[in-house]
Amino acid sequence: MPMPMLDTPDTAGEVIDRPLTDADIPEVTAMERLACAHPLHAWTDDNYRSSLRAGYWARVRCAAATGRIVAVCVAMDGVDEVHLLNIAVAREQHGQGHAQALLRALYARCHERRAEALWLEVRPSNQRARALYLREGFVDIGVRKHYYPAATGREDAVVMRREICASGMSEWRAPSDPSEAPHALD
Repeated sequence: MPMPMLDTPDTAGEVIDRPLTDADIPEVTAMERLACAHPLHAWTDDNYRSSLRAGYWARVRCAAATGRIVAVCVAMDGVDEVHLLNIAVAREQHGQGHAQALLRALYARCHERRAEALWLEVRPSNQRARALYLREGFVDIGVRKHYYPAATGREDAVVMRREICASGMSEWRAPSDPSEAPHALD
């Protein structure tokens, strides 16, 4: 069933979340290149193709009226964890809740897989994403030095983790004191 969405000329008010397909990849990479601060930050067609071949969880969010892709999310299952590999939202759709909605779908995936945690890396320069992750209960765990390609060399990655409550999302709480958070990369 389509979900309500803020109206823009391209979206006509509702969205549909569905699995990413090979046929979607050119549209997804074009959307992501325009959404990123620099083209080097965007995933390539090969990144998406290899994720699909590996069987990773991959979803797109589309405008119901036009089928236009407005967001994408890819995650990899681990033994008792899930790792968010990529999430991107069309630039003109920023701030409309698409990333949060895809994260909620990913939390449901975590519950299905009985994952205890959801992990991710994010560029320190991506303040919009960092703010979302913090609001969603992710905590900083550490830093991976020189992790991402950047226009002037390499950029670090902040590693973040969110506990997943096995009995339901309503029971999850962010630690009130940052010192309570695990520090796997210290």
